[in-house]
This record gives sequence, structure tokens and C-alpha cells, in this order.
Amino acid sequence: MSRLSAPHASSRQRWLLGAVVLLLALALAWWWWPQPVAEAPAARGPGMGGGPGGRFRGMGGGGAVPVRLTEARLGDYAVELKALGTVQAYNSVSVRPRVDGELVEVLFEEGAQVKAGQLLARIDPRSYRAVLQQAEGNLLERRAELKNAELDLKRYQGLYAEDSIARQTLDSQQASVEQLRGSLKSLEAQVAEARLKLDFTEVRAPIDGRLGLRQVDVGNLVSSGDATPLVSIAQTAPITVSFTLPEAELPAVLARYRQGAMLAVEAWDRGERNRLAEGVLASLDNQIDTATGTVRLKARFENADERLFPNQFVNVRLRVDTRREALLLPAEAVQFGNSGTFVYVVGADDKVEVRPVRVETGNGEQSLIAEGLAAGEKVVLEGTDRLRAGSTVEVVEGAFKPATPPAAPGAAAAAPRGEAGEHASDGRLQSAAPGAAQGERPAPAAAAGKAD
Repeated sequence: MSRLSAPHASSRQRWLLGAVVLLLALALAWWWWPQPVAEAPAARGPGMGGGPGGRFRGMGGGGAVPVRLTEARLGDYAVELKALGTVQAYNSVSVRPRVDGELVEVLFEEGAQVKAGQLLARIDPRSYRAVLQQAEGNLLERRAELKNAELDLKRYQGLYAEDSIARQTLDSQQASVEQLRGSLKSLEAQVAEARLKLDFTEVRAPIDGRLGLRQVDVGNLVSSGDATPLVSIAQTAPITVSFTLPEAELPAVLARYRQGAMLAVEAWDRGERNRLAEGVLASLDNQIDTATGTVRLKARFENADERLFPNQFVNVRLRVDTRREALLLPAEAVQFGNSGTFVYVVGADDKVEVRPVRVETGNGEQSLIAEGLAAGEKVVLEGTDRLRAGSTVEVVEGAFKPATPPAAPGAAAAAPRGEAGEHASDGRLQSAAPGAAQGERPAPAAAAGKAD
């Protein structure tokens, strides 16, 4: 008996499984069946239909797509080359002592602005003053000896004229005078050296600039051979920015630079949100780096407000040329496809035309259109996700399309199409939930009852 009942049980299970699969297929068919225009808003509440966050019924309809437009316009376009640069002080000096001794006084404040020749510190001058006095004493003694020798020479010349002394005596005295004169010159140099070393005990600023942090404290013994400076001075007004460009971009720069044109250079912060300063191209290196294929350039900035700081990293924009009356379009409006770049042009009948264009150059914000577009034409800026050639668009104002109010109280369209035309979380305009397009098949009556 168990052998006879086993086939019947297996048959029932297969029929049951087939019925379940059939029901699932019918449910899916109903789920994806497009709804009628009048019933779609009323039958679908939030999360129940073609709106964002709901089921996918009604997707792929042919309703008007909400978009934002822009206009191709004529204007001036700055042809710029971008690079990373490093701010460098126009002049930089490490102030070190030029004589040995004890640092007895520091006369500057860290970070202060100083002028060339300003007194910064003093080294104990007593030993150098004593050396100077000794050299001056030796000089006075030698001057006296020279004066006496010159008087003897004068007497010897008179006696020789009277034929009272031999010629050899006169020549010997003449040589003694010359020897004393040479020794006097040497002693004068020693006095000058001693006076110079005494002056070096006062450490002065060699250039105008801004001081850094003090490296040596009062009371320390300092020497001219110390590796650690007393302080550093950086000239920050004017200031320079060093940057590199690929050798392929060098001809455009050289063509303008050798004509004597003052090429404008802008320095921007790391995020390229704030322009820090504007200057001019000052010089170019005399050779290309073979390891990187780049050439180094240097720009000069007045930096009166000192927004540029030595060793600061900046984004550099070198303006090579300015194109007058160029056809400009926001970069977001240019689309990319298999056949190249194109835009969605909207005609007077709100129909979309796919127009191939040629973009000559761009800076991330504006694109310079060389061919395919005319000034004044309307181009889709946002809402391109569902556009096709011939699509009908609805122009919206503001950041997003507001919710459509109900047609009348109690009407079938009482439920608002709130989600249609909202922005996605990334801020870009989403396509509106499509209603029933012309030619759609009506949904079965059971669908409306199910939605209710």
C-alpha cells in the first residue's frame, strides 16, 4: 500500500509547486504592468509606485522629463596651464656670527620684520677692542720710526751733495726708509682687521625680511664655524613661486614669453577654492629635466598682504592666452558617449535633440566649444539621466522641482506626486516618476483594487 501511495504524494507535490510558481509569475506580471494615467497618482501612495522609494511600476513611460537648462554664450576664455608650486622666499639668509665669543645681548623679537643693517645681537667685544688698541700702538710706533728715518735720509742727501759721505751710505738709508714704509702699511692693515672684527661683534641684518625663531640664547659661546645660525631672515615681499610644466606645454609659454608679454600667474590654495595672490612669470630654467620631462619656472608675487608663506604648497595657474568672443558652456552640460562628446539641445517645442560638439579645451568649470553649437541655444544642464533624442522636457526653476499640487479635492489624483522631480542625495536633479504615456496599455482593474 505504501508503494502505491508514494507516486500519488509525489504528484501532488509537483502540482503544488507548479501552482506556486504560476502565482508568483502572475504577481510579477501584475507588479510590472503599467497603470492608467488617472489611477496612477491615486492608486499609489508613498512607497507604492513609480516614485522614488516605491515599486517600479510605470518606469519607462514617455512623460515630460524635468530638467534645468543653460545657455551657450560668447565670452572671454582664459587659456591656463595648471601646476603644483612651492612658495620660496625671494632672499633667504641664515645669520651666523663672524667672530668667536660669548653672546651677551639679543636685540630682536622672533617673527619681527627687520631692515637691512638693523642691530640684532652683540658678542662680547672686550678682547677685540684690546687687540685693536695693540695694533694701533704698533702703528704709531712704526710711524715714528719712519719719520726719523726720513729725516736721516734728507740729511744724508745733503751730505752726499757736498761729497761728505759715500754713495753706499745714502743708498742704505734709502732702503731703510722704504722698509719702514712697507712695515707701516702692514700695521695699518692689522689695525683695519682688528677694527673690522670689533665691528663684527655687533650682528646686523644683511637684508630686509622677516625673522624666524631664535636658535641661540644669551650666554652661549658662539663661533663663526657653528652650523646652527643665530636666526634666519626670509624676504617675503616680494616672494616667488617655483613650479614645473611638461615639455609639451613649453612652446606655448615660450612663444608669449619671448615676445615680452607679461604672463599672469595666480596662486590658489590646495583646495583651489581661494585665490591667494596674483603675479607674473619671472623666469624659466635653461634646460629640461630629462628624468621627468619637465621644465622649472619661477613666478614673482608682490605679496603685500603676505598671504604667501615660504615653503607653502599652492596650485598655480599660468595664463598663456585669452580667447575673445569664445563660445562657452558649463562643463556639466557636456556629455560623453561612444561617438564622442555631445549635448542635449532643447528646441522651441521642448523637444530634445542630441547634438555632437567638439570641445577645444576646458578648465573644469567652463568648456570652450569649437563646433556643433551656436550662441543662445538652450542646453540641458541637469536631468540628463532619462533623456533620449526626441524626449519632451519640462523646465524647472530652482534647485529641484516642487511637488505638484492636487488637481481638485476628492479627485482621483488626490495623492501628490511628491517624489517626482526631487533631487537625489548627491544634489543632482532626478527624473520625475513617469505617468502613463500615450500608447500604454491600461492596467487591469484588479491592479487598482490591489493598490487601494
